[in-house]
Amino acid sequence: QAQFVESGGGLVQAGGSLRLSCTASDSSVSISKINTIAWYRQVPGKRRELIAHIISGGTTNVADSVKGRFTIGRDSVKNTVYLQMDSLKPEDTAVYYCNIPFARSWGQGTQVTVSL
Repeated sequence: QAQFVESGGGLVQAGGSLRLSCTASDSSVSISKINTIAWYRQVPGKRRELIAHIISGGTTNVADSVKGRFTIGRDSVKNTVYLQMDSLKPEDTAVYYCNIPFARSWGQGTQVTVSL
């Protein structure tokens, strides 16, 4: 059973933006209370790549491949963790997932496709 649900993906032209959202499958879970939430992406035939994570207290980190373009954050009001993606490039095309470290299950992710 997936613990989180991803949404917000879609088709966008290079240079465009998307905002992905991560919600807990259990609506009673306060996502802001979770120590670490991470965003990953995966391209067919390649290993899943850690893109960004956020920990309690608000500290964030993003991978070098997306640094300066992607931002991870918490929206306490909406009870979500988001991934704001700006200046998208075709190489950002992937299925994006959110999860916690050492999770046993993964959701379906959300497809991001960046066209030329």
